[in-house]
Amino acid sequence: MPHATTPDGVKLYFEEAGSGSPILFVHEYSGDWRSWEPQMRFFARRHRCITYSFRGYPGSDVPADGAKYGQQPAVDDARHMLDHLGIAQAHIVGLSQGAFATAHFGRLYADRALSLTLAGVGSGADREGHEQFKKDAQTTAERIRQHGMANYAQGLTTNPTRSRFKQKDPRGFAEFVKHLSEHPDIGAANTMANYQGKRPSLYDFEAEWRKLDLPTLIICGDEDDPCLQPSLYLKRVMPNAGLAMFAKTGHTVNIEEPDAFNRELAAFIGLVEAGKWTPRQAAAKDASLI
Repeated sequence: MPHATTPDGVKLYFEEAGSGSPILFVHEYSGDWRSWEPQMRFFARRHRCITYSFRGYPGSDVPADGAKYGQQPAVDDARHMLDHLGIAQAHIVGLSQGAFATAHFGRLYADRALSLTLAGVGSGADREGHEQFKKDAQTTAERIRQHGMANYAQGLTTNPTRSRFKQKDPRGFAEFVKHLSEHPDIGAANTMANYQGKRPSLYDFEAEWRKLDLPTLIICGDEDDPCLQPSLYLKRVMPNAGLAMFAKTGHTVNIEEPDAFNRELAAFIGLVEAGKWTPRQAAAKDASLI
């Protein structure tokens, strides 16, 4: 089984397919390396595609020490994947928790990214609800420790940000829940407590987002309510960002609407590689329609 070993000794499981300019896919809290299968199959026709599991997730090592988890280790692990594979630069594509890691990857390691894609980004990141989000994450981590991931996964079947996925694609949603129920309890609890429960707000980095001119695609489902305002916020402050909104779509956008997601991402990467994805004109902000 292919693994990349991080400097602190954690083995990360990964798979790759295809050849061409590299794409690194970074999964959400409720996903793992398998979450990107529709993208791996599509983009491997033209690109070298890599999908991997965070530390604490299926296939990767599951440290018992909570100190080995968090947003910064997740950001660094994405860089370690590129280092292990000898990749100087890649398109970095993240969903939810993975989108937070992708955004901060761009902030910290801009020279390693060809572009950033932030899908379903920003849940709990707004200033008003941020502290409560972190408290809820700690409570959820304790519930996972006590009752396990099968119980947590079952709870997502009634989550409003996932309900449209369940309605549209019952078989795909059932597979999503099954995969989630297989996540190691210790890894899931440690990730919830030390990544979700301790990460800073995206809004704390506004000055740095305004300086980050990497080509960036933000994707949000219009029924992913916790991510709507943060997605708009990032679009406004990041100088080279574009926003794609998917109608009647929830949080797990890449597997809920894989065809639309793939088309949007393919068009974005094509424009980036052609040098046609360019920063917004400064005058557009306050321009009049007449």
